Amino acid sequence: MPLPGIYWYSERVDAVTSFCGLSLLLVLGKILRIRIRLLQRLYIPTSVIGGTLGLIILQTGGQHIPAGWTLGWSELPGFLINIVFAALFLGVTIPPLKEIWRRSAPQLAYGQIVAWGQYLVGMGMVLFILGPLFGLPDVFGVIVEVGFEGGHGTAAGLRETFAAFRWPEGSDYALASATVGVISAIVGGIILINWAARRNFTHRLKPLDQLGTGEWGGFYSPDHRPIAGRQTVPADSIDSLAFHLAVIGIAVLIGFGIKQALIHAEQLWPSLQRSHVFSGFPLFPLCMLGGLTVQVFLDRFRRIPFVPLDHALMQRLSGTALDFLVVSAISTIRLEIITARWLPFLLIVTGGIIWNVFCVMFLARRVLPDAWFERAIAEMGQSMGVTATGLLLLRAVDPENETAAPSAFGYKQLLHEPFMGGGLWTSMAIPLVVIHGGMPVFVLSAVVIAAWLLVLRLLRKRA
Repeated sequence: MPLPGIYWYSERVDAVTSFCGLSLLLVLGKILRIRIRLLQRLYIPTSVIGGTLGLIILQTGGQHIPAGWTLGWSELPGFLINIVFAALFLGVTIPPLKEIWRRSAPQLAYGQIVAWGQYLVGMGMVLFILGPLFGLPDVFGVIVEVGFEGGHGTAAGLRETFAAFRWPEGSDYALASATVGVISAIVGGIILINWAARRNFTHRLKPLDQLGTGEWGGFYSPDHRPIAGRQTVPADSIDSLAFHLAVIGIAVLIGFGIKQALIHAEQLWPSLQRSHVFSGFPLFPLCMLGGLTVQVFLDRFRRIPFVPLDHALMQRLSGTALDFLVVSAISTIRLEIITARWLPFLLIVTGGIIWNVFCVMFLARRVLPDAWFERAIAEMGQSMGVTATGLLLLRAVDPENETAAPSAFGYKQLLHEPFMGGGLWTSMAIPLVVIHGGMPVFVLSAVVIAAWLLVLRLLRKRA
């Protein structure tokens, strides 16, 4: 009879090899990014390249790979996304709402229109075209916003929510949508930048082909390497990175406490218990609220140097979690699910791309104030890929931060992120569609877009 210690040792070895497998994919992805010029020009993140490589390996030779090398890969994103969202506002001094609104109101309104429009397009296509033709469930319409606006992190983090509402394949579609979004954001962004340059819509264009070699390859030159973060506590008491990670853990704990309270409340109402609306709600938006709670508390007592936080260190921890999240999530996409309904998937993501391009080419110049193209192209990069993609495109058209676009884009995140792109509404939309159907979300999206258009109209009149 095998000794219990043998099982423990085997599990420990599997955990080590699993981590090594993910690390190997990340490093190989970086090497491919350096060596293949097309991947540089498309500005594809290393984690996406590594995850795609892992997906190819698992799909073509997965039966020959020991199970220990992929142990826990499918569950890892659901854990790491909590760290990403908990760190979102930690270390950031949150200004008064009045100041945030003053600096970012038009950008916020436009960003909300873009995000809600992804629901409008996705739900509309499913309700009136794809659903009747292919027999798709209404919830299929959320993959545009979850994948584009939310990105790989949100798509992977919502895996348990999709499963709780009996559509586990939703996470695979959303992850595939996120991958299409990242690639189309930079390709479409380059095309739109050239279009805007020919029509003199930009203030000061820096052609993307003039970016330094290090920027394309993903390296900083030795003379221009930014500081990763500042240590806020002496190492003889506790390492700064460990201290910041512990604070993230407290934020996650607060989010977990909120989730448990919601589950307890669900048990008190039979209608909620039948719908699983609270138990199926993901943890990571609540971790974001936990981080925001911690930061508001620290801002309230900022005269007491009790918990000195550095946002740059928080970003490093968040970025590390996100890279491992993305590579594990993409590697474990079930391609057989995507290929089974490849045509409706292709049609719905194409509809999402057209909506984002429409917003830049036709809507932005009519509703945004100064530097409308700079504002719009940054929003497109973020709403179809990641924030880094938006900043890359913005840096190409405003390299010296001479317009109001960079500050407006940054301030807008403080009010936009808690609700869209993985925020509270993104998480609430899935149970709402499953329980009540897609029409309420379609109608609500149209109403919200109309409301934000009215806000933009009022802002332009007051300007």
